[in-house]
Amino acid sequence: MGYIEGTPREQSLLFPERLDDYIDEGNPVRFIDAYVDQLDLEALGFARSRPAQTGRPPYRNGDMLKLYLYGYTNRIRSSRMLERESGRNVELIWLMRQLKPDFKTIADFRRENKRAFREVFRDFVKLCRKLEMFGGDLVAIDGTKLKAVNNKDRNFTDRFVKRKLKEIDEKIDRYLDELDQSDKESGPRNGTLSGHELKTKISALKDRKETYSTLHKEMKETGKKQLSLTDQDSRAFPEKFKVGVGYNAQVAVDDKHHLIAVEEVTNEVTDVNLLGPMSVKAKEALEVETLKVVADAGYSNSVHVTLCEKAGIEAYTPRIATSRNRKQGLYTKDMFRYDPKEACYWCPAGEKLALRFKRAEMWRNRKRLVGVYECARACHHCPQHAQCTTAGHRRITRPVEDDAIDRMAERMKAHPEIMRKRKQIVEHVFGTIKFWNGQGYFLTRGLDGVQAEFSLSALSYNLKRAIKIMGVKNLIAALG
Repeated sequence: MGYIEGTPREQSLLFPERLDDYIDEGNPVRFIDAYVDQLDLEALGFARSRPAQTGRPPYRNGDMLKLYLYGYTNRIRSSRMLERESGRNVELIWLMRQLKPDFKTIADFRRENKRAFREVFRDFVKLCRKLEMFGGDLVAIDGTKLKAVNNKDRNFTDRFVKRKLKEIDEKIDRYLDELDQSDKESGPRNGTLSGHELKTKISALKDRKETYSTLHKEMKETGKKQLSLTDQDSRAFPEKFKVGVGYNAQVAVDDKHHLIAVEEVTNEVTDVNLLGPMSVKAKEALEVETLKVVADAGYSNSVHVTLCEKAGIEAYTPRIATSRNRKQGLYTKDMFRYDPKEACYWCPAGEKLALRFKRAEMWRNRKRLVGVYECARACHHCPQHAQCTTAGHRRITRPVEDDAIDRMAERMKAHPEIMRKRKQIVEHVFGTIKFWNGQGYFLTRGLDGVQAEFSLSALSYNLKRAIKIMGVKNLIAALG
């Protein structure tokens, strides 16, 4: 028995006469082609939507947009790879009608139309909403950290710069002492540096100190806690995220078909201030009167839960226990029951802690009003005093927004299934974007640039989901 043999390369082949015959009716590129053709690219903000009267004719914006949409749905993101594929990929040859733009033209198109890509994403969300692919009842919010074009060695935090300046000053002082000692002894001792070597090291340290001092001055003047030299908008993240320096990408995903309703890129190091803005944007994108929003504990923020309530949004997010007393083995705040009718707290010993006064305090870079509850007289004679506090008496502080947190806790008790659904709704989305679509890092610099990239990634995810749900032919028919 022989092997399966291929066709001799010298043999003449009869290929189909039309390029269109290579692309079947259910191929996703047919929908990309039809979708882009019906867009009003000028209204969406694409630059040079009308060709100039003079000069070399440009490529159509529609053709360039098709190229990028095809690329991001097929793990081809760089301009050089798109240039290469447009000359050898049959699907792209069909989609581009044999046009072969060079990599510089491809890269310039993305650079000149950063904001327009986001408008295309929003337009597709509107199409999906029109086709009733969004439920508009429950949305899950989550974020991921994506690597930026900035090496960790070119990122400086305020704490790092201060430590380096202190270390340099200590080294300079030590070298100066050694230099003085060398001068007194008329030469270096065995195993020590010569006077010339010490002066060289001191000069180098002073140059480094000047560099760090300049960075420290800039951070002080701008109020920034970090400086990145390659991509100035990027930020360093804790080691557990394994990205070094990058951006915080956010999505709000609808429960019905797990389509992305809102996408956003920020340089916030944590998610704690993002629940409110993402929830409000999701409600606006879905055009609903009320909305349920679920997120993990990283989004827990009483201010933002209150903001959601005012906007007609029910937030579901676990509250983080941040009490220092837990580590000391003392009673934590959650062991004190708040009584909304009497506006007081009841301690584990059954004593009433009444509201004594209110004060303003800084919390997460903003002022908030806090009520202070205590019962000093009862604490002094309480048999559980040593288990409760190390101070003379126990105080409980309650921000005014905690009423919203308590209402959210009641909702979560009544609907525990919502928290269980969170992972099913949103977490696989980032798995698809990062690993199947190849968007584990950014290629461009600056917040506007990476936002454009992530808009394309989120749009390509929605495109593939919509095609999976309805099919290419039905989607094309829905375009009218």
